[in-house]
Amino acid sequence: MANTISASGSGLDIPTLVSQLVSSTRTPTENRINSAGTAANAKLSAIGQIKSAMTTLQGALEKMSAAADTPGFKATVPTAAGFTATTTSTAVAGDYSVEVVRLATAQKLSSASYAKDAAVGSGTLRIAYGADADDVVKVTIGAGATLADIAAAVNGAAGGKGVTASVVTADDGQHLVFSATATGSEGTLSITASGGDGGLVALSNGSGGGLVQTVAATDALVRVDGFERTSSSNTITDLVPGVNLALTKAAAGTAYTLNVSGDNSSLKSAISAYVSAYNSVVSTLKSTSAYNSTTRTASALTGDSLVRSLQQQLRGQVSANVTALKDLGVTVGKDGVMSFDATTFDSTIASDPGAAGKLFGEEGAYGASVAKLLDDHLDSIDGTLVLRTNSINKQISGLEDQLDKLDARMTKLSDMYTAQFTAMETMIVQMQGSASSLNNLLSSE
Repeated sequence: MANTISASGSGLDIPTLVSQLVSSTRTPTENRINSAGTAANAKLSAIGQIKSAMTTLQGALEKMSAAADTPGFKATVPTAAGFTATTTSTAVAGDYSVEVVRLATAQKLSSASYAKDAAVGSGTLRIAYGADADDVVKVTIGAGATLADIAAAVNGAAGGKGVTASVVTADDGQHLVFSATATGSEGTLSITASGGDGGLVALSNGSGGGLVQTVAATDALVRVDGFERTSSSNTITDLVPGVNLALTKAAAGTAYTLNVSGDNSSLKSAISAYVSAYNSVVSTLKSTSAYNSTTRTASALTGDSLVRSLQQQLRGQVSANVTALKDLGVTVGKDGVMSFDATTFDSTIASDPGAAGKLFGEEGAYGASVAKLLDDHLDSIDGTLVLRTNSINKQISGLEDQLDKLDARMTKLSDMYTAQFTAMETMIVQMQGSASSLNNLLSSE
């Protein structure tokens, strides 16, 4: 039997073999980078949660400090007193006798009656209002204009300032009514006509004019503790210190008692909101750094020095002011949770009205120190949370660069393996060709 040499080639699936070899080289490094990226993103998310909670706390602190520094008052007005009252921070507690003698009214002027759609006249109407010489509306009226046309022209020119015009249809015909938009003497209208066919003179209230005053421009008159105030407006300020009176009904000869007293409801609401925001920060710091001993699972920031520092600083501010906080109803339990007792707060404020400002105000012992703490961590340029965020983002960017470089290295490795196996395959095929020639030679013998 003749001897033969096999000529079947290597039989290798080069693409699959190269892919497997590259994958085995790539996987450990890729897993390491991806694992580091997952951890970094988890930290970034946790830092974001802490930053959000502390930003909310900062806003709540600012509102609490502002409320503590601004005295609160409330006004109590008897039913049907003819006025309402709102207070400002400059109010003075006490009782005030208020008598609304007269309300301010807006002037109204009416024309004589005209038949429906009758032509009135042409020319220019000049309507002055208010105390300023520049408060004037000038309206050009064309020939054949009706009352409706004139009213529309006046309203278009005035734009709601100083005067409005309307057409009223009564039993005797149509009337053009001019209404001052401002009450009292300051809103008095002065209407004159010029040019045209002279028909507009009937719509003026000057000498020889045809307008009739149906409602006089009257100033309001109010008495407080015997002091009188006349006003073109039905809103009276500073007659009662720090109180704005809105007059609604005249009751001449009858005085009602306005009571102004301290009101801490806004401050108490602000303190409650601060306590909720504080507890949210405490909870967030705890959850982002917790360790589950049962499952042996760490959180994103377990053991992180920044979290520990924040926890210690927040506790330190409470510890430094623990007595003053407790006097105002604010306490912190062993679990770090803050609570607020409004009854204790009211009791302390009753005996020391300035206690809240001294503790929670912008210059207060607690308010100022916590504000600085939050600024140090939340500053948009060099705050610790911003710096940590930037550091983690830089780390993530570095990991992404590593993945890009790994891709480049694996591409080169794949090319190298492919070239090597292709060369090997070529060599094998050449060897098989030589073997075939040798087989033929052997077979011929």
